[in-house]
Amino acid sequence: MTAPSIFPAVACVQFPVVPGAVEENISLAEQLISASAPAPDTLLLLPEMWATGFDYSRTAALGKRTPEILKVMEQLAARHQAYLAGSLTELTPEDGLPRNTLFLVGPEGVMGKIPKQHLFAFWQEDRFYQQGMSGPPLRTPFGPLAGLVCYDLRFPEVARRQIFEGARLLAVCAQWPKSRLEHWQTLVRARAIENQVYVAATNSCGRAGQTDMAGHSMIVAPDGTVLQSASRETTVIAAEPDSGAVDEQRRRFYPAGDRSWLTADHEKVQDLDTVAARVHQIRRQGSRIAFTNGCFDILHAGHVSYLEAARRTADCLVVGMNTDCSIRGLKGPDRPVNSEGDRARVLAALGCVDHVVLFAEPTPLHLITTLRPDVLVKGADWPENEIVGAREVKAGGGQVVRIAFEYERSTTALIEKIRGAD
Repeated sequence: MTAPSIFPAVACVQFPVVPGAVEENISLAEQLISASAPAPDTLLLLPEMWATGFDYSRTAALGKRTPEILKVMEQLAARHQAYLAGSLTELTPEDGLPRNTLFLVGPEGVMGKIPKQHLFAFWQEDRFYQQGMSGPPLRTPFGPLAGLVCYDLRFPEVARRQIFEGARLLAVCAQWPKSRLEHWQTLVRARAIENQVYVAATNSCGRAGQTDMAGHSMIVAPDGTVLQSASRETTVIAAEPDSGAVDEQRRRFYPAGDRSWLTADHEKVQDLDTVAARVHQIRRQGSRIAFTNGCFDILHAGHVSYLEAARRTADCLVVGMNTDCSIRGLKGPDRPVNSEGDRARVLAALGCVDHVVLFAEPTPLHLITTLRPDVLVKGADWPENEIVGAREVKAGGGQVVRIAFEYERSTTALIEKIRGAD
């Protein structure tokens, strides 16, 4: 007997989320859930930041209440033999800023969580929260559950990664404004159609601070049919997904499962003029450019983790790579081990690297002053006053970020180890 592949019922619990009013928000959610008398095993989806709202001045204090709020969710889940999902502030003292995290809670407690991956800078969310990393869908007794938090809805790839791993239901919790209601309705249906999944999307309604929320929570079938839709009132809407409907849609064609590799990574390696022209176009749209440099003679785990961290500092990462003659001048006639063409090709294959440009000079200063990156990245072992280009980048309004190596690896040590093995 195969395991269920989708929740037997899903409900969107829509209500006004009052910023900072924890008891009031919890009480209203409890009343709505109890009044709706959900069937056992129903997934009850709450709005984004459903218990606290966005009260930036009290973010840390309200975040400390998350364990208590999760306990309330667990009690509600046990009382109704159901499952609750909604986002809350997740404090991350080891990382600094908290995350806006979608929690799934069952009668036995927290079953999993998905952090918000794209922060809404227009509302200054990025000043008080940090981005979460992408991850797999949540494991449930009813198959994988995909999840998005508000602004993530505008990024199709976030949903698609989870759908590809088997999810047939996508849960969206949001505080989406009335001014962009049509976007909300269009995007919710689009995520259902392009991935051929059920989408349950819960929004808040009423007024939060100075913003009117759109409401209009929706439950949409894999073919884009709106099964249930709220208006702007406080309400609960529900539907019973049918896994067979997903199968029927995907039997004909399944775009979310088509993962052909169509990227020509070697084209990331270009001369400075070409990269500068591309960076100029990217910057014109408001995106931020990060730059780092190195020899990358024998690419190892330390390099990879460093480059991933560098990419997270901006929207695009340009890597300056020393040519063979430049490395010989720095490290002696026996280096590099790998030719510049090979080194550049391997770098270009990393998903975190957007552009690779070679330089023959002892330092990348000319690259830096030409590209004018918003973020200059270097290893934490470099004092800022010794980082080439730091003064120029900061003078142009940019920033310098020093990143510690996650892995204790050394190209020189690897070469010595290889020679010792001989």
